[in-house]
Amino acid sequence: MFKKIMLPIDLEHVERLEKALHVGVDLARLYGSTICLVGVTAETPTAIAHNPSEYAQKLQAVAADLAETNEVTAEAVAYAAHDPAVDLDKTLLQAAREAEADLIVIASHVPGLPEHLFASHGGAVASHATMSVMVIR
Repeated sequence: MFKKIMLPIDLEHVERLEKALHVGVDLARLYGSTICLVGVTAETPTAIAHNPSEYAQKLQAVAADLAETNEVTAEAVAYAAHDPAVDLDKTLLQAAREAEADLIVIASHVPGLPEHLFASHGGAVASHATMSVMVIR
């Protein structure tokens, strides 16, 4: 049913993504899908990596570990953005199109007061994506 499952991942908060990663892995096993981990980083040094190239290497290592540990096929694509917080939704939608993903599994959080004024990243992606989206809390 799904050939490629895109999983947006924030390397600074991988521990918060555990549930979404499990769902993505389970679906990949069920359908024989490829998992595409997508990360968005700043063009400047961050707490995770000194530059986008180093970030891409770390993201690739996470994908390799995910593939080996869970016996699935996984790849990684890193994007650099001037301001990831502002450009994240647009970049994730672009990544999904470029990867030819037919499902996005994205982690979210329990909505609070800010979400009444601004959409969450998961909500924004789900609202504008042309493919299926599962928002995992």
